Parts: sequence; structure tokens; C-alpha cells
Amino acid sequence: MITFDGCTRSFGTKVAVQPLNLVIPPGEFFAFLGQNGAGKTTTVKMAAGLLRPSAGRVLLDGIDIAEEPVRAKQLLAYVPDQPYLYDKLSGREFLRFVAGLYRMEEGTVRAEIERLVELFDMADWADELTETYSHGMKQRIALASMLLHRPRVILLDEPLVGLDPQTSRLVKRVLREQAAQGATIFMSTHVLSVAEETADRIGILDRGRLVALGTLAELRAQAGAAESLEAIFFRILERPAAEPEGR
Repeated sequence: MITFDGCTRSFGTKVAVQPLNLVIPPGEFFAFLGQNGAGKTTTVKMAAGLLRPSAGRVLLDGIDIAEEPVRAKQLLAYVPDQPYLYDKLSGREFLRFVAGLYRMEEGTVRAEIERLVELFDMADWADELTETYSHGMKQRIALASMLLHRPRVILLDEPLVGLDPQTSRLVKRVLREQAAQGATIFMSTHVLSVAEETADRIGILDRGRLVALGTLAELRAQAGAAESLEAIFFRILERPAAEPEGR
């Protein structure tokens, strides 16, 4: 469902992402790990069509997002690490605005918004202006808007930042349910425990280069030890860089 075909991205003389070849099939929950500056956010933005690869291409269900951006973006939802809402809209109005962008049928919009307001426990403040929201409240609205049009591809950059433990648990459950229903999840995170709990496969990025790829069991085999993901992560980053065995 998501294919990175020889993707690179440079900013001047700095290479943020080295040639990346990666296929994420339908229904997979994929987690992308790496230190600050490793290239995770750049990769997610290329998948979302917000950055054009310097070389290579990103395909969503076989559609080149740089060549057919509207068609490709109809398939996806993207939630950045800092949610961007319109201050003078209420949360409910923002959800209706997003529904309009995706040309959802009017007859389904209201019911779907009410379902998501209830799911994310937002009824007490969904009609207040978003300029009054805390970061966690904004993140919940952004995550709800992500699910409105039932996307086939979900891109998330640090989705649990600013969420309380109860909401974090809810979001992890909702994302697992989305993957079980066939959505493809591509999540960048610093929280190794979240990747360990939720992801089907994990990729580790180091200075723009994919240095490890696989299930948790496969990463343990690559690291040569049956340890936690945190221990595996540091063990892999400390060894000489090597191409991942899987694709």
C-alpha cells in the first residue's frame, strides 16, 4: 500500500534521507524509530506529499503521490506531531470542515462526527473554539479528523505527544482496530514502548539510512539478543551500519 522506491531527500548539501526502498503492505501497522534528526519526519512528509523526494518516488496503492497528488491524498490521513487547527472554529466545526474537504456525503457527516466526539470523549468541549484547547485536546480533534473519511493509509508523526495515559491507550486501541480492518498505519515515534506494543514491523533509521527492519522477533535476531526493544534499538545503533535483511 505504501512504497518508497529509491527515495532520497536533501536540503542543500545535507542528505536527510538516503536511498530508501521499503514496502508496507495493506493492513500492516509499521513503526519508524530513530534519534532526533534521523530523517523520520522527512520520510513521513514525503509519504504525505508535503515534501517531494529529491530522487525516487512514493507510491500509495500504486499511485505516485508527486504525479497525482489529489488522487493519492484521497486515500490517506496525516496527523503531524503538532496539530494545526483553525483557532476561530470549534472542534465540531473543524471536523465538519475536514469532512467537506473529502467531499463526504452530507447524510453521513453528522453521525460520523458524533461517533468520533463520543469515541474521543470530547462532548464537553467540542463546541468551544479550538484556540482555547490544550495540546492534548487539539491532538484528540486531529486524531478524530483523521478517521472521518475512513482512510486506507494513516500517517502519524509522534501521535501520542501530549495525551494523557487513558487517551493514549484509547488511541493505540483505535489504531490497532484500523489496521485489523485493512488500513495501513505508518507511525513515527520516539516512544519505543508504543512501537513494541502496537507495531507488526519496525524500521530503525540512523542518519537517514534504514539500518534495521523486521518484526520484534526478527530485530532480536539481528541484534543477537532476546532483549527489550529499547535495548535492541541501542544495540543496533551502536554497531557498524548494515543494510536490513528484510524488505
